[in-house]
Amino acid sequence: MAGAFVYSAKVAAGDKLVIEKLEGEAGSAVTFSDVLMVGGEAGVTVGAPLVAGATVAATLLETRKGDKVMVMKKTRRSTYRRRNGHRQWGSVVHITAVNA
Repeated sequence: MAGAFVYSAKVAAGDKLVIEKLEGEAGSAVTFSDVLMVGGEAGVTVGAPLVAGATVAATLLETRKGDKVMVMKKTRRSTYRRRNGHRQWGSVVHITAVNA
């Protein structure tokens, strides 16, 4: 399953990240093929724009809602006030391997 969104973060094996919602069940394997840069003991490889053949393997731990974000609208001197809240869905993934 390839990621269809753009998310840039520095990751290493063993990291846990909260990213945009992914389709799938908890415990399923996820592979991200859009890798911009790979670094290690041998040096750094920067893609133009992507590193060919590099993938990041992860395990989907859970899908949950994030913290509530409040949206406020107000027009001064006209007693117009609106308040609304929003909770974005996100997936928690555990990075298992970075393959260069």
